[in-house]
Amino acid sequence: MQRRAVIIGAGPAGLTAAYELLEKTDIKPIIVEATGEIGGISQTVNYKGNRIDIGGHRFFSKSDRVMAWWQNILPLQGKPARDDLALGRKVPLSDQPHAPDPEREDRVMLVRSRLSRILFLRQLFNYPIKLNLDTVKKLGLRRLARVCWAYSKIRLSPRREEKNLEDFFINRFGRELYQLFFKDYTEKVWGAACREIRPEWGAQRVKNLSVSRVLAHAIRSVFLKQQSIAQKELDTSLIGRFLYPKLGPGQMWEEVAKRISAKGGELHLRHKVIGLKQKNDLIVGALAMDRSAGKTRLWSGDYFFSSMPLRDLILGFGEEVDPETRRVAAGLRYRDFISVGILVPRLKMRNESPIPTINGVIPDNWIYIQEPGVRLGRLQVFNNWSPYMVRDPQTVWLGLEYFCNEGDEVWSKPDAEIIRLAIEELLRIGVIEKVSVLDSTLIRMPKAYPAYFGTYDELHVLRKFTDRFANLYPIGRNGMHRYNNQDHSMLTAMRAVETILQGVSHKDPIWQVNAEEDYHENE
Repeated sequence: MQRRAVIIGAGPAGLTAAYELLEKTDIKPIIVEATGEIGGISQTVNYKGNRIDIGGHRFFSKSDRVMAWWQNILPLQGKPARDDLALGRKVPLSDQPHAPDPEREDRVMLVRSRLSRILFLRQLFNYPIKLNLDTVKKLGLRRLARVCWAYSKIRLSPRREEKNLEDFFINRFGRELYQLFFKDYTEKVWGAACREIRPEWGAQRVKNLSVSRVLAHAIRSVFLKQQSIAQKELDTSLIGRFLYPKLGPGQMWEEVAKRISAKGGELHLRHKVIGLKQKNDLIVGALAMDRSAGKTRLWSGDYFFSSMPLRDLILGFGEEVDPETRRVAAGLRYRDFISVGILVPRLKMRNESPIPTINGVIPDNWIYIQEPGVRLGRLQVFNNWSPYMVRDPQTVWLGLEYFCNEGDEVWSKPDAEIIRLAIEELLRIGVIEKVSVLDSTLIRMPKAYPAYFGTYDELHVLRKFTDRFANLYPIGRNGMHRYNNQDHSMLTAMRAVETILQGVSHKDPIWQVNAEEDYHENE
């Protein structure tokens, strides 16, 4: 009888696990997805021909394996040799709006240039911060002197013990830069003070970035005519070019899902897993509620991959969970997310970047909103992710991101009220003109970000519980309660499949992804 793997979740981790099983084993994957969508937070929402990338997803990785995997699914526009990206060969930027595609084929990847800036004091600052004349002019000599003094002080003093995220930022940038460009935005994202957040979040997202590395990169860039798309020598925050599916990130995962079905895998949408059945320290079944039919179904299998929120997975064992493990699971925290799409004919905000604009649109992919007077956390300009994300190239398609907690004041507002708030805030910070909104929509994404507070410090208790079951593999961002990028989530799935192939009983290789010091350089 053919072995079966039940995979909970159809996001990047779950779909990668299913694809790898079909490619490398005789195990049949059965994917059970709670929603009616493919891709998790990496889905693309199509609203009247204007596409929304929820959160913004750059396709880059320092793992050759992941870069080749993506290119195998969606080849680069123009179809260079398959190993071009892995070998770091130069490829042209696909920056022209609605450029004719020689193959008349939509299933391709574009190569995009990256620009992200910080809106502060109603002015745009490059991120990472560049210590150039433009920055000096905008900050002013007095504030710049405070920045230099604070940074010099932290460099000459003994390193602070990093007990929290505030310590992490100050160690790398000094207190003044931390307060100017990191504190307000980070606290908007998490709804908690930086002093209450574990420093591991900084290690996951900022990694080794520092003022000295930014300066070294700026000097190196003067002599570097064009970066290879691999960019392995750069810190994540300095990556200047990336791949992007022509029609948004969801296109990648929709294509993967099609291939899984074609190869014999199963995908069941609107089936929410509500519990796992165990026997003799093995998982034997996943109980799911069919949200369309209103009845439950037990999915049996030989292996179980879980990318569902770790808290829900643990609590789904019911009375079989000991009180201590139950307490830690219940104490995990998440940050939820609302994305508001706003369509306008033009922007009021002027382009201050030397990068040329298309139809007068500022060239930023996204802008961090470091303004304390608004709730808005981040602003996406979807025209600059891919020109094909916008139905009419003469319009500007914006994504406004609000970070909240399910059930709080913002989350509980009616959609129309949140959209009104979004438009008011765009007017307040000078992004759009009055009476210029052509259309709008709203998307809610619960449990978008696993939080590094609550009982995060006791995560080892939950790992000990899941490790009891030899055939249970937590994978992905929520499955491991770790703020992974999508390439990290994919690699946890790949390593989980490898442990099955190799007959490895422990799960260390999975948990080491995005935790090893030199991980990105060695994959």
